[in-house]
Amino acid sequence: QVQLVESGGGLVQPGGSLRLSCAASGSTFSIYAMAWYRQAPGKQRELVAVVTGGGSTNYADSVKGRFAISRDNAKNTVYLQMNSLKPEDTAVYYCWVRTAPAEYWGQGTQVTVSS
Repeated sequence: QVQLVESGGGLVQPGGSLRLSCAASGSTFSIYAMAWYRQAPGKQRELVAVVTGGGSTNYADSVKGRFAISRDNAKNTVYLQMNSLKPEDTAVYYCWVRTAPAEYWGQGTQVTVSS
């Protein structure tokens, strides 16, 4: 079992920045991929960014050049640095981790981009 605790969401003006964190605990030795998803009201959950155990990353086209995902394996934590935020980035952001037998989701953290 893996437990995830997210932090860092909030209200920010367009053009601003936020940094999300997701700390994993429990059977963290088995984690091989970590990611951030988001879900806006009335829309399906979508992948924002993913990082593998080897450090490879992939991003949704809508956030390329603005968001950066990183992980600290010593702390079992994944981060999402979000810059140049737009109103369309408003959503609940969820942390996700993949282990060999299962996947786990965080509880979600609200990000609101508004003036």
